[in-house]
Amino acid sequence: MTRMLWPCAALAALALAGGARPALAQRRPATEQDLLRIRWVADPQISPDGRQVAYVLVTANEKEDRYDASVWVVGTDGAAPRRLTVGPRDAAPRWSPAGDALAFLRAGEKEPAQLWILPLGAGEPRRLTKLAKGAGPAVWSPDGRSIAFTSVTLPGDSAADSTQKPSDVRIITRAEYRLDGDGWRDPERRRHIWRVEVDLGREGPAPARQLTTGPFDEDDVEWSPDGARIYFTSDRVLEPYYAAPDANLYAVPADGGALDTVVDIAGPIGGAVPSPDGRTIAFVGFRNPPRIQSSTEPELFVTRDGRAVSLTDDYDFDVGDQIITDQRPPRGGAGSSPLLWLPDGSGLVSVTTEHGGSRLIRFDAMTGRREVLLGGDREIAAYTASRDGARFALTLSDPTHPLEVHLLETATRRLTRLTAHNDSLLAQVELAAPEELWYPSFDGRRIHAWVYRPAGFAADRTRPLILDIHGGPHLAYGWSFFHEFQLMAARGYVVLAPNPRGSTTYGQEFANIIQYRYPGDDYRDLMIGVDTLIRRGYADPRRLGVTGGSGGGLLTNWVIGQTDRFAAAVAQRSIGDWGAFWYTADFSQFTPFWFRSTPFRDPEEFRARSPVRYVERINTPLMLIEGEADLRTPPAQGGEVMFRALKALRKPVVMVTFPGEPHGLSRMGRPSHRIARLQHILNWFDKYLQGKEIDLYQVQ
Repeated sequence: MTRMLWPCAALAALALAGGARPALAQRRPATEQDLLRIRWVADPQISPDGRQVAYVLVTANEKEDRYDASVWVVGTDGAAPRRLTVGPRDAAPRWSPAGDALAFLRAGEKEPAQLWILPLGAGEPRRLTKLAKGAGPAVWSPDGRSIAFTSVTLPGDSAADSTQKPSDVRIITRAEYRLDGDGWRDPERRRHIWRVEVDLGREGPAPARQLTTGPFDEDDVEWSPDGARIYFTSDRVLEPYYAAPDANLYAVPADGGALDTVVDIAGPIGGAVPSPDGRTIAFVGFRNPPRIQSSTEPELFVTRDGRAVSLTDDYDFDVGDQIITDQRPPRGGAGSSPLLWLPDGSGLVSVTTEHGGSRLIRFDAMTGRREVLLGGDREIAAYTASRDGARFALTLSDPTHPLEVHLLETATRRLTRLTAHNDSLLAQVELAAPEELWYPSFDGRRIHAWVYRPAGFAADRTRPLILDIHGGPHLAYGWSFFHEFQLMAARGYVVLAPNPRGSTTYGQEFANIIQYRYPGDDYRDLMIGVDTLIRRGYADPRRLGVTGGSGGGLLTNWVIGQTDRFAAAVAQRSIGDWGAFWYTADFSQFTPFWFRSTPFRDPEEFRARSPVRYVERINTPLMLIEGEADLRTPPAQGGEVMFRALKALRKPVVMVTFPGEPHGLSRMGRPSHRIARLQHILNWFDKYLQGKEIDLYQVQ
């Protein structure tokens, strides 16, 4: 079954975005430079009375080659947005319970983020904390007199900073000692809960108190409704990688003291929030199955009579946002908790993801009965609700619109767009509205995909095709804005973006079926998708390209070791040798979630699924893209392995490396690096799929 987004659904999307665009002839194709023009909207926080929405606006600073972020506010009555803070490193706005102030984070060029307070209506922002290692986002107490937050500051930090430089020698005793994007881990430096009192009339920082200690991280901070306790989640095991994932819900008295275990389900707990009367806790998590799985679906739980009860036993989709895109706002910060209670405690609201699309669903707290508040072909990236639950602020995206702030009125389901930061860009650029595609795979499973086609495309005129494979592998493409796809279509390519088996949002069995078989049958899903487009006359079988990042990079390397049908390939931040990956990645694989054993006990299992084993079969010209600071898929086990092997075989290969970039190069890399990455990818495909004279790469 195939359904065209254009014109019906796309016209609805345009109406949602504020009206029709100029005629096609007046607009230009998308370019890689548009990354400098996109304005990323993040972290919508609606005021308690529902009259205003604070949010973060992120822009690319081309001159400084960085991202700038500031806090803005927009009225829900149609008033124009206005800027509240100067930036350039402001984020995480949080309303006081009375709605008379905003707490937010501000970081300096070389200083960690600190909490600041902005009284609304009068006055300038003032600094609230001054901790050596900074502070996390604010969590206001119910009475508005205190803020809880997390920090990795240690008691001796100030004294150490004022005396002598500490030794840079590291003593490593734990298997996970580095983290992609952060670098080396200090086992003594853990996220603990702190508290600071708020006085809007005070000048200068206020003293902050540390409430928790110990060698464990604490997250998901929430106050009890009476302000007497602070809830948090934590896995209080020194070396948790030897067992299945687990995190409990704890509580600490608001003034500090002994911890209480509130909920333990023998599995991970996250995003816990107490009901308005404080008698029930809701959270997202899962009970560990008898046999470790590579993907276990998150569920929605509530506590009842001392037990945790799932409200989603009969709902075989994912709680939370599972959609992958290249448009996550850099420095935009996190969105809201995944769960919000209705004011009377009768139900909860959460985002879920079904078949690559977001749903805002109200769950009955007793029966789990579901009511969709907002569906459609879109992504809901973040959301918050007014105190009475009558209004929701959401950041929404669809394939032809980047994220903007919207208002949902729950009584009428009326949806209103509040911001238009990207309208001027959208008025200039011709974008491809994707065709939704479902096709049967070799075993009868239906595979979901999106097809982006060039302007002026006709089915009887085949074009070069790029198969773009997502990473994870337990994530999913969906109804979100993806700049890379738009750029490829603008350059004349048909883009196939499939969700093969292993993708989330299609049920537990579909996601977990690739355990111990990755890559494998998912490769067959991908090839059948390519064949489907060829049969429909969409793609020239002599001009096929394949690319992907992370798990998609692994599959790219795998694809060209299994078939010669692709004329060019670009593997990004990939895996080449599973055994080397096991030893060098920033996370450990001591439990059998991807492999049954270890590379030193059963090396054949790792070799059989490693692309480098089949390198002598590769004839496809391959470009490898690597972030030099990537600790998730370190270059030494991925691109460098494939590059050196192919060079020894005198095969056409080139490697492009990006200094200082971690695994998130395509989403959070420096603006100049993100643009260069796209240019190299398109150069490679233009060279081999369109026959363009490009002499930048000296290959065999």
